[in-house]
Amino acid sequence: MESKHKLSINQWALEDRPREKMMEKGAAALSDAELLAILIGSGNTEESAVELMRRLLLSCDNNLNSLAKWEVCDYSRFKGMGPAKSITVMAALELGKRRKLQNIQERPRISCSRDIYDIFQPVMCDLEQEEFWVLLLNQATRLIDKVRISTGGIDGTYTDVRTILREALLQRATQIAVVHNHPSGNIQPSQPDRTLTEHIRRAAEIVKVVGKLSIITCPTDFSIQSLCFKHRSISISIAINEQIQNIAQKKDTLCRRMYN
Repeated sequence: MESKHKLSINQWALEDRPREKMMEKGAAALSDAELLAILIGSGNTEESAVELMRRLLLSCDNNLNSLAKWEVCDYSRFKGMGPAKSITVMAALELGKRRKLQNIQERPRISCSRDIYDIFQPVMCDLEQEEFWVLLLNQATRLIDKVRISTGGIDGTYTDVRTILREALLQRATQIAVVHNHPSGNIQPSQPDRTLTEHIRRAAEIVKVVGKLSIITCPTDFSIQSLCFKHRSISISIAINEQIQNIAQKKDTLCRRMYN
């Protein structure tokens, strides 16, 4: 009688292995069995983790809601599903239920320079040295994140344009606002400010990003506390084309391209 030969996941084609497939194509490209296989890590002596999860899902009609009701004793009916693996799957399914119960927090929308000021005033009002930040926005001009790019001295800070664009691409921002303060209180843009703006514009062109430039100054009719925060803001609206967004999905490749 011939014995059944088990082909381990490590012997699969690279693009078929669950972890590698997820890194290359994203979680949406994986089946439920493949996602569960990543959680348990290994199968049994006769089945790979994916094959085991396929059989397990088949027993509950491939319904994750039904699977979420299982206890450890239900998983233990399958060879290779001990308490540790069972609890790992149960914990993941419980997180999925809790996520559905939570309200989605709406991201603040940026519609004018005052909105940018309101975000950065608490962060930068008392700084005694220059800092350079980037505000990342989505297509609807809603806030994705704010990232500090650099910290300098009392009269300047070094900013790497590649780092600015890298943050925008990695977080799939379609618009950015770059902001820095002047501890001296001078709200007029310096020549280095203008030079940096031009460098950002040219860098955007190199990576085939279409940029629209506008200058934002701190309003003078704010409160006394706000007047202490005299800063210079440079806003660049960037429309990232589909090709660049696809590149952003491959982070390692993107990093190499940005720094070569």
